[in-house]
Amino acid sequence: MARYRLNVNGQQHDVDATEEMPLLWVLRDLLGMTGTKYGCGVAQCRACTVHLDGKAVPSCQIAVSEVGQKVVTTIEGLPQREKLLDAWIAEEVPQCGYCQPGQIMAAAALLAEVPAPTDEDIERLMKNICRCGTYNRIKLAIHRAAGGRR
Repeated sequence: MARYRLNVNGQQHDVDATEEMPLLWVLRDLLGMTGTKYGCGVAQCRACTVHLDGKAVPSCQIAVSEVGQKVVTTIEGLPQREKLLDAWIAEEVPQCGYCQPGQIMAAAALLAEVPAPTDEDIERLMKNICRCGTYNRIKLAIHRAAGGRR
């Protein structure tokens, strides 16, 4: 067990955890931030997507000991969350909704990298899995959040 100081959503948090504990479990179990979801545990579905220094990463595969001084952003602290949520609602994206926090986190990172993405950009950069198959609606919502409607 070791003590780690994490910058999560702009706040400092001290946590006691084993060095191999995934960031996902630190966020959910130790800090009570349950917006980040557990999906598969092997970084395939990406329901657990958070940002580390602005880059979308699967938190199930990042050990707390690897975070260091990086800034962690979860769905609860995402600055552009309202804009993305409005687009998600307008395009009726959620069905079961389970993967949506991870989808929104991935979309925010995509829009930070490519502010006016093409369909091809979205297909290339969005790696998250949606069991309900709402990929076309996700694509429309990303375009809407980028300021266009396709």
